[in-house]
Amino acid sequence: MFDSVRDDLRATLDEIRAAGLDKPERVIGTPQSATVNVTAGGRPGEVLNFCANNYLGLADHPEVIAAAHEALDRWGYGMASVRFICGTQEVHKELEARLSAFLGQEDTILYSSCFDANGGVFETLLGPEDAVISDALNHASIIDGIRLSKARRFRYANRDMADLERRLKEAAEGGARRKLIVTDGVFSMDGYVAPLDEICDLADRHGAMVMVDDSHAVGFVGPGGRGTPELHGVMDRVDIVTGTLGKALGGASGGYVAARAEIVALLRQRSRPYLFSNTLAPVIAAASLKVLDLLESADDLRVRLRENTGLFRRRMTEEGFDILPGDHAIAPVMIGDAARAGRMAELLLERGVYVIGFSYPVVPQGQARIRVQLSAAHSTDDVNRAVDAFVAARAELDA
Repeated sequence: MFDSVRDDLRATLDEIRAAGLDKPERVIGTPQSATVNVTAGGRPGEVLNFCANNYLGLADHPEVIAAAHEALDRWGYGMASVRFICGTQEVHKELEARLSAFLGQEDTILYSSCFDANGGVFETLLGPEDAVISDALNHASIIDGIRLSKARRFRYANRDMADLERRLKEAAEGGARRKLIVTDGVFSMDGYVAPLDEICDLADRHGAMVMVDDSHAVGFVGPGGRGTPELHGVMDRVDIVTGTLGKALGGASGGYVAARAEIVALLRQRSRPYLFSNTLAPVIAAASLKVLDLLESADDLRVRLRENTGLFRRRMTEEGFDILPGDHAIAPVMIGDAARAGRMAELLLERGVYVIGFSYPVVPQGQARIRVQLSAAHSTDDVNRAVDAFVAARAELDA
């Protein structure tokens, strides 16, 4: 039976490669850092890493690694269970409490990933009599989570407050019992920041709740690194914050929902990804606690990240590259053609700069790009070398 399916799958894979949409994986033989050693899938050797979510450079921080070693000795490797059976340790409860305090929410629940966190919210909170109003550029995990629910679905144009208000009125006219606005805090393919203050104003006006996935903000956006709600001064007005431990907060894995106490309490009873997934490894929970300790004195890392971001964006603009506007550490260099983006990424790797070309279906057709991600671990020389490599790669591509 599979022989006929195999031919279809091979044909699909051939089409993906022919369209320049293939996404090969490069293998690195070192810890995640500002530089990594590529061992397969590209030019072997040490290269500058400009494509990780390691915003604060904590993925290989010695204190985080030491905390992980200590946790292995104290708590063991894994729980071999889900939370409500025998999979909750003191370290999990401590991390939930610390995240709640850091994010200004009443309670927090841990998940194995933010994808699971987003997958577990909507079905639990919303039924067919409710409505969810989602930004058009929200992360795939939000889109999939919404699909799992029976709520009515409305989509508004990216960061378009007039369109959001139209959808809120439509939901009300349709008799929605509950209305939930959901948005990324920072849109991962563009580096754009959601206008949360305006969203909260509309939510108040139309009796809606607000949910923010702040995966690309917590740790380094806002005066204290508490994310886009802090940046916009609305920490007390956002009802649900989801996020990841796998980006600025150490770069491992795991996710969370920080929210009103009643919301978290219901998630513990009804959220399927929480009830039917193994507990977050205790070593990750303990290392994440150390990361939260470090964030209390991480102003220097946040300043360095802002300086690196500003330097890269300024120099790339001066060199004539089409870089999406903003001041976030996600700095998309727009290429347009998928094959050209892939080829430029290959040329950059040959010049010692590791970046990835993004194309459909990760981004819309015709909007292929190289998403550069800055880190506090990068030096000024690293950033300048990356820009110089972009200039040289473009010259070879256009030759």
